[in-house]
Amino acid sequence: MRTTRLLTTTALGAALLLGCVTGPAAAKPTETGRLLVFSKTAGFRHDSIPDGIAAVRQLGATDGLTVDATEDATAFTTRNLRRYDAVVFLSTTGDVLNPAQQRAFESYIRQGGGYAGVHAAADTEYDWPFYGGLAGAWFDSHPAIQPATVVVEDHAHPSTAALPARWERTDEWYNYRSNPRANAHVLASLDESSYAGGTMDGDHPIAWCQTYQGGRAFYTGGGHTRESFADPAFRAHLLGGLRWATGAAQADCRPENGYRRLFDGTSLEGWRQAGPGSFTLSDDGTLTSSGGMGLLWYAGSGFSSYSLKLDWRITGDGNSGVFVGFPPSDDPWSAVDNGYEVQIDATDVPEKTTGSVYGFQSADLAARDRALNPPGEWNTYEIRVEGERLRIWLNGVPVNDFTNTDPARSLRDGHIGIQNHGADDQVSFRDVRIKELPVRGR
Repeated sequence: MRTTRLLTTTALGAALLLGCVTGPAAAKPTETGRLLVFSKTAGFRHDSIPDGIAAVRQLGATDGLTVDATEDATAFTTRNLRRYDAVVFLSTTGDVLNPAQQRAFESYIRQGGGYAGVHAAADTEYDWPFYGGLAGAWFDSHPAIQPATVVVEDHAHPSTAALPARWERTDEWYNYRSNPRANAHVLASLDESSYAGGTMDGDHPIAWCQTYQGGRAFYTGGGHTRESFADPAFRAHLLGGLRWATGAAQADCRPENGYRRLFDGTSLEGWRQAGPGSFTLSDDGTLTSSGGMGLLWYAGSGFSSYSLKLDWRITGDGNSGVFVGFPPSDDPWSAVDNGYEVQIDATDVPEKTTGSVYGFQSADLAARDRALNPPGEWNTYEIRVEGERLRIWLNGVPVNDFTNTDPARSLRDGHIGIQNHGADDQVSFRDVRIKELPVRGR
């Protein structure tokens, strides 16, 4: 069976620095994985394919990742595919696999395999419904190559973590036959007002991810031009997608619709600091804690039934938490005494470590450990409150299911907040968003 490997947290930074460098970095991690790059074409053939293969080889070399490249579809057997952590469809076009090869690939995905589609991977296998669902959408048309603005919608995913909120680049911009947003998690979209020829009515996904029938699928619409594969930002984007597809990095790739921003990276309107310390807002939209013990809480309104999502990152053995279900107060200890804390801490005891309801209930540690990215990398919480039930997802994986039975506390009404724990605990947050849910019987 495939192995799950751990990549260094410096991988994305290395990708940004590599540019056109052809030699591997001096140091490599001891654990390795394996990628199969498949670039067979039965239609239009992109002259950027050799550049793409070279780029994936170079990125793999920096991480000790073995990369095999082929245009021979006979590589798609159950036995051979089992050797790979992910398969990259690199600007494939047309019908590239026969029915037996298709069945082998379907089995590979259903057994937990990874897929990464690049550019014309969406112009492939139109008569194979499984593949269309895996890729997320099929190609429809494209205008001339031109500059456009890519709007990054999710900065927690490793493919977009190093990118600016508005990413200016030149490529051939695909229009798709359907919008993948309902079934996939959109990572980035095109601002159709920034270029000519977009046909998706202002909602134009260009990169996305999803779990699909047991496997992982990442797609990026970039990569038509040869220059793309020499662009450090695009290489970082590609490497992050490969890291997620292989299982080396975790992210929440469930579809996300209907949320509104409580913190959008530009303004703290509606938020108040309780107690000592503070949070610093950086130009990239990240809030980072300093000092404490305090609490930045949303005073704009309380909430009764909701799904709260936010992205967080710790350095070292940091300590922080997300508080829910507490009354309005400028005393941070009111949240401790009256609400519940979803803990962020790398190394504490089970009921006080990441994913726990602090002091009350440990996370499912096995599930938590599989889902958790290490210090220095972004993670995503979903905290869902319905009545007195509190459920927690980490990077899309359920890790805790807690019900309040304390008559002195209630989750049915209350505020939310993020903790700045102390001078030695540096924790960052971004993209705090909420979706209010129907209130069931009280």
